[in-house]
Amino acid sequence: MLSFINHPLTGTPYGTALDLCIVLTALAWLTSVITREYSWVDRLWALCPTVYCLMVAANVDFASPRLNLMTALVTLWGLRLTFGFARKGGFSSGGEDYRWAAIRKKIGEAGFQVLNLVFTAVGQMLIVWLFTSPVHQAWQWLETPLTFLDGIAAAIFLVLFIGEWVADEQMWRFQQGKKRKIEAGEEVTEPFITTGLFAYCRHPNYFCEMGLWWVFYLFAVGASGEWLNWTGLGFVVLTLMFQGSTQFTESLTLSKYPAYREYQATTLRIIPLPFLRRAK
Repeated sequence: MLSFINHPLTGTPYGTALDLCIVLTALAWLTSVITREYSWVDRLWALCPTVYCLMVAANVDFASPRLNLMTALVTLWGLRLTFGFARKGGFSSGGEDYRWAAIRKKIGEAGFQVLNLVFTAVGQMLIVWLFTSPVHQAWQWLETPLTFLDGIAAAIFLVLFIGEWVADEQMWRFQQGKKRKIEAGEEVTEPFITTGLFAYCRHPNYFCEMGLWWVFYLFAVGASGEWLNWTGLGFVVLTLMFQGSTQFTESLTLSKYPAYREYQATTLRIIPLPFLRRAK
């Protein structure tokens, strides 16, 4: 029913997922223009990968152990991300990510509207579709049984999932404690978190998030036996996006808290290997 655009994946379940992605992209962009809120893609980010995987797994009546495993892991990831986004008010009116307002102020209204169309809507939705695409490779090689590599991928995925959950919980508790101090009129001596997993790198949650999708690609490798195929493009583009995102986020933090520069000097940004910085 969604196959209204002819493309190389037309007729495949993941091709239908691409058609759905196009529809959701248009809706997210149109809604952002109408409501003047620009986090509609953020609200879809956690939901789409699960839906895409379910579409592919359902195509074979959930008869593929590999597809079922991939879908279960992505669903688990989506539930955690949805819960975290919801408790921060992301699904509420006015729950827009603070960085969009900063970008709009920086590049002006006209430039921001171009960015909203090209990157916020089209670019990000395409990235979400791309980093979920290893499920298509697994669908193409349905007859391949689960391998040792699939087990390794699932185990590492779960470890990174737990790491991201712990990092998000530590950040949540820190921000809530900081908020309570501000409301009580108390002095905030630590304006940004440097403890827990954040003592090992400045963005442990991003490290785990990128790692999840690097590992997810291993399922495509396990199914096809091919170490290089187009479905790996997703985690590469996602990694590049996070590099730009963290750099911009840190520029905002540094403008508010000059002491953040000391944290930058002693702790690596993404990779949790503090001894490398100390060695320098």
